Amino acid sequence: MITFVNNSQKLGVSFSLHRCSELDLNKKTLLRATLRDLGFKRLRLMSYWNIHEPKPDSYNFKELDWQMDMAHFYGAKVSLCLGKRQPRWPECHIPNWAADLPKEEWHQALFAYIETVVTRYKDHPALESWQLENEALLKKFGYCVDQDFSHSRLKKELEIVKNTDPNHPVIMTLSDSWGFPFRKPTPDIFASSLYRITLNKFGDYSYSMRPAAFYRFRAHLIALFKRTPFFIHELQAEPWLPKDILSTPVQEQMQFMNAELFEENVAYALKSKLYPVDLWGLEWWYWLKVKHGDASMWDTAQKLLRS
Repeated sequence: MITFVNNSQKLGVSFSLHRCSELDLNKKTLLRATLRDLGFKRLRLMSYWNIHEPKPDSYNFKELDWQMDMAHFYGAKVSLCLGKRQPRWPECHIPNWAADLPKEEWHQALFAYIETVVTRYKDHPALESWQLENEALLKKFGYCVDQDFSHSRLKKELEIVKNTDPNHPVIMTLSDSWGFPFRKPTPDIFASSLYRITLNKFGDYSYSMRPAAFYRFRAHLIALFKRTPFFIHELQAEPWLPKDILSTPVQEQMQFMNAELFEENVAYALKSKLYPVDLWGLEWWYWLKVKHGDASMWDTAQKLLRS
């Protein structure tokens, strides 16, 4: 069992190339600052299918190679996401050529891509775990050309990962608050997101009043019945907005996530004791700092990590 001594071990962070592009950020400068200046030692990275296989059987992993190598250089460990559904809008990152294929054909193309990624990085010194898909069965959020939520496809994907790399654990994530993984596949570890300030279907904001014990109880049930550990793979540390971030005034954004709320969310998540806790919003903190001269979120992350 891992003993977490301080927040630098308890807290990790996600990093997304797609989000860097959206916010016009220097991706290498940001990741270097994340590792060197903030001091994160745990990263969730993405192996976006539409970036790394732009044409059938034509792979280009230079963008993921430098991320993995930089993580290793600064002594960080990586949970690498696999599959069609990975973090950041539109959630399903399927290349155009695959989106036009019949279901069985893009399934086979996806299986081949997953195997290629696992084979390439399974011996990388920065790799700690795989995340297979992201909230794979969540139907209410994201856009997919083919709304395929097949358990059989997920079982096949897990089989491919474990056969290709039996040495690293596989994580699968559940949605924020509800759902129980009664059916297979069963990974080595379960995790979930945790959002406390969200938009409901009527366009109004909701603030969760659930105690941290709610999440701890749910995690213990899953751990008891599925015999797997459970942790928080995505803790909200950026605002959930009704329109894209570039179309929303910064002052409005800060109403729904700011340094005070950031500290509250982290304290709440740590109280659940579902370690580690991976933070969500890194690119936004940096965007505020370099594009708007507001380092409050960035500095708060640094303070939390060092406490």
